[in-house]
Amino acid sequence: MKINFLFISVVLSFLPGIINAQKVYSLNDCISTGLEKNFSLLITKNSEAIAKNNFSIGNAGFLPSIDLSGRQGGTLNNSTVNLTDGTRNISNGQYSSNTAAGINLGFTIFNGFNVQITYKKLNELKQIGELNTQLAIENLVADIISGYYNYIQQIQLLKNLQYAVTLSRERLRIDEDRYLLGSNSKLQVLQSRVYLNSDSTNLSKQNEVVRATMIRLNQLMAVEDMGQQFVSKDSSIEVDNTLLYEKLLDETISKNTSLMIAAKNKRVSEYDYKITASHYYPYLNLSSGYSYNLNSYKSGTTKSQINDGLNYGLTFGINVFDGFNQRRNIRNSSLSIENNELRYRETEQGVKADLITLFSAYSNYLRLVTLEEQNLETATENQDIAMERYKLGNLSGLDLREVQKSLLDAREGLLSVQYQAKLAEISLRLISGRIMDYYK
Repeated sequence: MKINFLFISVVLSFLPGIINAQKVYSLNDCISTGLEKNFSLLITKNSEAIAKNNFSIGNAGFLPSIDLSGRQGGTLNNSTVNLTDGTRNISNGQYSSNTAAGINLGFTIFNGFNVQITYKKLNELKQIGELNTQLAIENLVADIISGYYNYIQQIQLLKNLQYAVTLSRERLRIDEDRYLLGSNSKLQVLQSRVYLNSDSTNLSKQNEVVRATMIRLNQLMAVEDMGQQFVSKDSSIEVDNTLLYEKLLDETISKNTSLMIAAKNKRVSEYDYKITASHYYPYLNLSSGYSYNLNSYKSGTTKSQINDGLNYGLTFGINVFDGFNQRRNIRNSSLSIENNELRYRETEQGVKADLITLFSAYSNYLRLVTLEEQNLETATENQDIAMERYKLGNLSGLDLREVQKSLLDAREGLLSVQYQAKLAEISLRLISGRIMDYYK
């Protein structure tokens, strides 16, 4: 067992050197890397680019369409003519060729304001694409921040367990010295070793938790080496206790990305209604073109024939009856507007409910942080007194273990409520559109 203790001591002594050799990440470093490399975000950005490309006057129908065509062909025929007088005329290898070319233009002069409304709709879809990217960025940044502070929490828990191992080792040393002096029993020494082994096992398990947390953060940042080791620049969890509900509510109503997307979807459904209604209007289309046609003959009296010229026309029309399909489409469009209005109100209600819940949790965790800080201060003082009494033989081993456990639990409790308060703070900034405040 002493060899194991010596091994642990050697590893812990080299730990600072190992940490110094690792990459150091600040919160900004993690966010920057994630925004640059995260695969889900890159996919969302490509979708935004598609919506941006679709927003054009040509896609809306403002521009004419021009088609250019050309054709080269020919025929090779054999001809047999039977005359009434019984004679027969046979012509073999009669060849003729045809060359044709043309250019045609089509343009919609009026289509019930369909073109103008479609252009506005495409603009709204482009903005929805931008908002979807913004939402993806906000969610990714929130996940990275949560992962970053979770990593800090797990490191602090690891240090807490390292401290537990240190306390147990010191207790074992005291019990072994007392046993050698004959003032303590072998049972007490064995029990101290059991405690040390238990604390060492918990420390080993926590190392795995830290490793898993590190891998998860690497995954969010989309680094190539998922097992890359690093240390955080920050070593503690600082909670902003200055957030105010009224200000958060105003910012949520005006800046929440999900609400803005819902509002855009409602606007798109209104444009869809207008596009559907535009079919009640007449339409006027312009068409024009130029054609060239050359026919060449190898036999007969005609050697070649050329036809070329312009053509143009205006087409005016109006739908008189389509089996009531237009009326049905109008009604469906009205229902879509109503549904998107309801979705917006539902989203707004959900966001407000989330804000109230999160702020209540945030306020409660801030109070708990203060209580846990006081608890830790008391537990630390109690531990110092208990260790002195144990050295003097005025405190039993079981009582000392309870005191030590209370100290470790107090540290763990403070870390837990600090992290929960930080999560509530992150969520409040996310829902109010202020998550990028962390990225400076």
